[in-house]
Amino acid sequence: MPAPLQVKLTVEEDTTIRELSLATEVPRRTRQRAIVIRLNSAGWRVGQIAQHLQLHEHSVRRAIRQWQRVGLYGLWEKRRPGRQHSWHEADVKVVEQWLQEEHSYTSPQLCPKLASERQVHLSQRSMSRLLQKRGSVGNACAIVHLRQNSQSM
Repeated sequence: MPAPLQVKLTVEEDTTIRELSLATEVPRRTRQRAIVIRLNSAGWRVGQIAQHLQLHEHSVRRAIRQWQRVGLYGLWEKRRPGRQHSWHEADVKVVEQWLQEEHSYTSPQLCPKLASERQVHLSQRSMSRLLQKRGSVGNACAIVHLRQNSQSM
């Protein structure tokens, strides 16, 4: 049986972690880790926390150990490996603005325009997927109609 893990928080740390666990702009996993630390400092055991939050005990232990090693910064995700996006939020906003102005653009037409005006090179498939995720594709009248119907229900 693993040794029990216990965290002791100062009043300032507890206040910071409480605010972090309630913040909506913080990622869900980070909020969960903050809750794990607060529950552990309140005397809850790893098994109880895992059962209450429906997490695996290893996840709870990892969060506690990370807190003990790094502190507050250990609650956030590390940067994941892999290729980073070649586009920025401002680039997508510009493309959405183009679509607002003229609805007849297609992905093959948008890609060269984005490359020439913003020096951002995306494939047609990437452009299409990006716009679909953001809900920027489709008939604007149909989208407005769907929004009105969903609000009236």
